[in-house]
Amino acid sequence: MKRKSVDLNSDIGESFGLYRIGQDEEVLSFITSANVACGYHAGDPNVMHQTVKLAKSQGVAIGAHPGLPDLPGFGRRVMEVTPEDVYNMTVYQVSSLQGFAQLYQESLHHVKPHGALYNMAAKDPVIAEAIASAVRDINSSLVLFGLAGSELVRAGKKFGLKVAEEVFADRAYEPDGSLRSRTEEGAIIHNTQIAKERVLRMVAEGVVLATDGTDIPITADTICVHGDGEQALTFVKELRAMFLAHDIEVKAVTRT
Repeated sequence: MKRKSVDLNSDIGESFGLYRIGQDEEVLSFITSANVACGYHAGDPNVMHQTVKLAKSQGVAIGAHPGLPDLPGFGRRVMEVTPEDVYNMTVYQVSSLQGFAQLYQESLHHVKPHGALYNMAAKDPVIAEAIASAVRDINSSLVLFGLAGSELVRAGKKFGLKVAEEVFADRAYEPDGSLRSRTEEGAIIHNTQIAKERVLRMVAEGVVLATDGTDIPITADTICVHGDGEQALTFVKELRAMFLAHDIEVKAVTRT
């Protein structure tokens, strides 16, 4: 039987100017894929450059993390955008990060939309296809990260991209496979032991416990660990130890 494997990704490079967010340097030691903010929802040219340099030095697969142009709202507020808007902002952000990667003879490995843009693409096939077509037109070898079972995953496959179905260690799932809104009670799972047990079932069994108490099927190619959480570093260490104990390999989806 083939050994199970999973990718650990984290959203990093989200500092801006004098504002510092997350534990990027420490978290990079334990993840396998880095989603680097591209200046719209967070990050700036200085942070992008430094983050790419750090990720390269740690041997972590570098990916672009494009979001809506919403620095004050950290890209988590829904905006009215056209498919053309989404296509062009995706091309703009991914290309800007690729420029920094080229400074270190590195290529981008993947693209993962951020925040509200990610959630919009999970449910809206038009938004999803705008993102997928932009990624394909930039570089068809890029892997598109999307919420497991979402419209973004379907759009990526439609446009001939390799996709990675993503799950979240610290988020509650609705019975339809969507993430519970952050505005609702119980959306975030703060108990790390419960979060670890849920992740192990996602990877080993292909199921997750939904908010209605039922197990729903889920594909876990890559797990998101939020780098801006207070316990991010401890949690990612514990995840890696748990996978090792269960003979589950941790490696970037782009390096399988």
